[in-house]
Amino acid sequence: MRQNSKRVSRLAVSLLTAGVIAGTLAACGSSGGGSSDAMKAHGPITIWYSNNAQEVQWGKSIVSAWNSAHPKEQIKAQEVPAGKSTEEVIGAAITAGTTPCLVFNNLPAATGQWQKQGGLVDLSKFSDGAKYIEARSGDAAKQYKSADGDYYQMPWKQNPVMIFYNKAIFQKAGLDPENPKLSTYADFMAAAQQIKSSGAAPYAIYPAPTSEFFQVNFDYLPLLAAESGGKTFIEDGKATITSQASLDVANFWKQIYAANLAGKEQFQGDAFEAGKSAMAIVGPWAIAFYGDKVQWGSVPVPTKDGKSADQTYTFPDAKNIGMYTSCKNQGTAWDVIKFATSKAQDGKLLEITGQMPIRTDVATTYADYFSSHPAYKEFGAQSAHTADDPTGTNTIAQMQALRDAYTKAVVNGSGSVEDAFKAAAQKIDKLQAQK
Repeated sequence: MRQNSKRVSRLAVSLLTAGVIAGTLAACGSSGGGSSDAMKAHGPITIWYSNNAQEVQWGKSIVSAWNSAHPKEQIKAQEVPAGKSTEEVIGAAITAGTTPCLVFNNLPAATGQWQKQGGLVDLSKFSDGAKYIEARSGDAAKQYKSADGDYYQMPWKQNPVMIFYNKAIFQKAGLDPENPKLSTYADFMAAAQQIKSSGAAPYAIYPAPTSEFFQVNFDYLPLLAAESGGKTFIEDGKATITSQASLDVANFWKQIYAANLAGKEQFQGDAFEAGKSAMAIVGPWAIAFYGDKVQWGSVPVPTKDGKSADQTYTFPDAKNIGMYTSCKNQGTAWDVIKFATSKAQDGKLLEITGQMPIRTDVATTYADYFSSHPAYKEFGAQSAHTADDPTGTNTIAQMQALRDAYTKAVVNGSGSVEDAFKAAAQKIDKLQAQK
């Protein structure tokens, strides 16, 4: 869920963004990669990082640490320039040839488009590229491969989404605030109806009901990952949204909206913080954001028949690192990537931001952190079970086709989910066939 405007601005890619990125493809048909000379070159580089305050703090710390030890390979760093979205800024910079060497804020769903623009370096071409990525991230790395089997993004960090619930509202509704029954669709629906009928809150949950493509990441796709055992909406080059798991998820949400248990109008502000909804779909960023303002608890997203937490997948809300082909000193840039994603720096990222590094065994590697920050422990465990968006050249357009069908059939209740998703699947498959 992204009711908080700060979080929306970090992730949001407007429809205009998709148009800008798509429009540049005609002018830049290269598949990207990187020259062998540049990949061996060392010297100063530039990087961009997110304007999120905690990530700025982390970014400044790694730049300082690197620069103090590498006087001939200095990093010049800045926040991502202002624009409608990070993705629009990057797409325009690729076209203009003004990208930095590294961006620590890449949306995985946009990777295929930037690759097609010729903007991204193929990290697998470094002698230790794929080996390093897979040693750090394990099986999770595979979902970030491009269609050619190579890595055009460094898996970096994630915010696996779970259900936050307001303990005070649950208690007011007569529900157990310490052990809520929310794991199955039936239990979740029963709790939602009790919240509504008791008057404890106007709504049980309030995902953003708007039609931007990325909103599927914070209602439909987390539950699809959970119900399907770790699948996303495209598998093996084909849309999966007409599968039984997908239809069960969409019809579950349709019931929520039909019973007026979720708001159908965009809420100005944060519905969970304001007490307008008893639950929210959020990542570990929410712990610091809500702080003491809400007495919250967290549980995995529900599945049809209920699954144990260690078997429940979700959407990771990841951001990765991209290296751009305009970079002259790619050898240094690759070394900086490895430095920034080392065990020590991943630990600092976790400590400063509360976001989960995409690496194996996060829960055990940073056991001391989770012992001293128990609120994050469930998210650390959840980070081992996530399913991200595809990385194809038309992923954003495919997500928009999915969101349009979802908005029509699920949020607005117009027609059947089956018919809407069948039509969307045909659009997705047609886009998949376009290279």
